[in-house]
Parts: sequence; C-alpha cells; structure tokens
Amino acid sequence: MATTLTPILTKFWDDPQSWTLATYEDNEGYQALKKALAMQPADLVQLTKDSGLRGRGGAGFPTGMKWGFLPPPDGGPRYLVVNADESEPGTCKDIPLMMAAPQFLIEGVVITSFAIGCNHAFIYLRGEVVHVYRRLLRAVEEAYAAGYLGKDIQGSGFDLDITVHAGAGAYICGEETALLDSLEGRRGQPRLKPPFPAVAGLYARPTVVNNVESIASVPPILLHGHEWFADMGTEKSRGFGIFSLSGHVKRPGQYEAPLGITLRELLDMAGGMRDPNRKLKFWTPGGSSTPLFTEEHLDVPLDFESVAAAGSMLGTRALQIFDDTTCVVRAVDRWTEFYKHESCGKCTPCREGTWWLKQILGRLEHGQGDEEDLDKLLDICDNILGRSFCALGDGATSPITSSIQYFRQEFLDHLTQGGCPFDRSASTLFAKDPVSA
Repeated sequence: MATTLTPILTKFWDDPQSWTLATYEDNEGYQALKKALAMQPADLVQLTKDSGLRGRGGAGFPTGMKWGFLPPPDGGPRYLVVNADESEPGTCKDIPLMMAAPQFLIEGVVITSFAIGCNHAFIYLRGEVVHVYRRLLRAVEEAYAAGYLGKDIQGSGFDLDITVHAGAGAYICGEETALLDSLEGRRGQPRLKPPFPAVAGLYARPTVVNNVESIASVPPILLHGHEWFADMGTEKSRGFGIFSLSGHVKRPGQYEAPLGITLRELLDMAGGMRDPNRKLKFWTPGGSSTPLFTEEHLDVPLDFESVAAAGSMLGTRALQIFDDTTCVVRAVDRWTEFYKHESCGKCTPCREGTWWLKQILGRLEHGQGDEEDLDKLLDICDNILGRSFCALGDGATSPITSSIQYFRQEFLDHLTQGGCPFDRSASTLFAKDPVSA
C-alpha cells in the first residue's frame, strides 16, 4: 500500500538539514533551472500547459493557462506573486513545505519568473508564522549567494530579485486580489474583477498569482518531463499532491500521493482511526470551506472532478477526520465563528450573513431555538452563496448546508435534550490522564 505514495516535494523532509541549499542540491536541486534557462520562455509556458498542472491552492485552475493570460510585453515590469497565506482551518501543506524544503519554492519562482518575463517576484507569507518567515529569508539568502538569484543568473543574462513579505494575518488575504492590496500597503479586501491580475495586478501591472505548492511543483515537472507528471493522477486531475490528514487518525501528517487516491487508502497509511472501536463520522475533503463528506464517501477518488461530482470540492486537500465522539453542530459552529471573524466586511451578504449564521448556530448548540432555525440557516446560506463579493462567503455556507443535509437529526437532538448531547472531552485528541482525572 505504501507504494501508492509519491514522495517528490516531501522526498527528503526527514533529512536532518532538509531546508538547506546543500541538501536540496544533493537531491537534484536547481538542475531544472539550468535546463529552463536554455529554453525559450514560451516553451516553458507550453510545457506547463502540457503537463496538466492545476493550481494547488484550492480552485484547481490550470497553471500554464494562467501564465498564458499575460498580455504581450510592453517594456514595463510584470510580476509573480506567490500566495503563501495559508490560513484556512485544517489546511497545512504549504507551511510544512516551506519549513522542510523552501528551495523547491525558490527554484520554482525563478523558473516561473523566467517563463513569464518577471524580474521581481514576491512571496506573501502569513505573518504569524515567524519561524517560516525566517527560514524563507535564509533560503533566499542562500540562493543569492549561490548565484541562483540576483543579476545574470547562471550567466544567462536573466535578472531576478525575490521579496519575502510578511502579511498582517488576515484570512481574506488568501484571496488573490485582497493579497495584492495588502502587498501594496492597503487594507486587504478583494478587488472587483475585471480587470484580472493578469492584466492589472500588483501596482496595476500584469501579474501571475500562484500557490506555493503549484510553484514548487514546477521544477520536478521540468526536470522529469510533462509526460512523467501526467502519468500520475487521473486524466483531468494530473500529477501528485500533498494530502494533509488531521484529527482522529493514528498518524496525522502530510501524505504526498497521486490525485485520485481515496480516503480509505490514506487512512490505511495513517494507521486508521485513533480508536478502532470508533466509526468515522464526517470529514472535509478540502478544508473547512468545503461541504462535508461522511463514511459513505470513503471511496470517492480525491481528484477535482470526482469530489465535485460527489457534492464537495477538493480544495486544499485538507482532510480533517472526525469520529463519532464529535458533535457536528459544535464543529460547524466553531468554523462559522472563524468565517464571521475573518470576513473583511466589504459586502453585505458576507458581513451580515456570517454574523447571523453564528448567532443561530450558537443558540442551537446550546439547545435553544426551534426547528424553524434550520430552515432559516439554509435560507441565509442561500442568500450568501453566489452573492458575496468573493468566495469567503460561499465557503462559510458549505459546512452548514452539508451538515444539515447529513446530520439534521443531530441538530434536532440538541433542541429536544436542551443542549449538546455530546461529551466534549471525549472528542479531544488526547486520552484523559488517569492520574490527574
């Protein structure tokens, strides 16, 4: 079963000095860059298109196609911005990648910048992860010293500078245009589109915004060929990805595997549920902003098309696993609190709607209200979905509508019993200490 894993970006994470340039160079590091600098930029864009690489940040938009949207050069600057603002509950792949192997990202940035004609790239990082910020700064420093960044890279005549920018810590800055506003020194709020970033992005210039894992995947694709990448995954969801398993599993962590693997297979690799006597109750296929799945979805292939056909989204492949000790009402209430807090307030449906959702869910969790509140929740969700300025509002509705779809009776049990029927301590990850109990 372990042969199903495809350790590529995670190949040498267990090395004692995995984050150093020396370790990266010992593992084919910067060989792809040397190959790229001997190619035509247009050929690099086409190779990325041919590989079928799709954005690893959640939306799954074809990466090479996004690069191809840039208008012809006009003599002015154009930019690459890496979205490293990983902030969604349960999502944990870019942060460990930048901690364990930051040079993957930096080499990917250099290759991508060369392909799109960018001479100044930015990595926008969530400011709270100071340890990752420091590691990225050190990795950039090493790359400059080795001649992989700066002037006349490897004698090619290509110049590139990288700025690592620490944001102030707002979930909304994961939305690409809000990220650009924040990078320019303004309050992070999404922009009206069009114009799209490819036409008028950072400083109103043509800009490509890509996720960390998307850019980090470019060097292996270039080094081994687009056919090698396309052979993994499924016909429309090609390649590999990092699946983050957390929650009630024996061995939570990052599992790099081809797209199309199932949760049943991943659970086997993770040692199964934390307590074999407990049943899988619900799980998220792509983070807290995606509709919930249940035990009946264990064999859904985890690729963009199959997950969508089953009623959810692959998102960031953040698989949060919950067993039957967990109160789904409380879990959804906690997520909704997050979205209410992180709403930027720009549009009424999200600003007001997430507040109302939290108020109603909080009452239901404490056994207050009545059955009509469930229909009111669905009605509010219906008025937010597709009507908010950006996808934050849409994501906030997903766990609510799906939890009522699969667990309506559990909501009613809170009302009939006058409160939550679950023992909160039973769902905590750590067993009770018999000495202090």
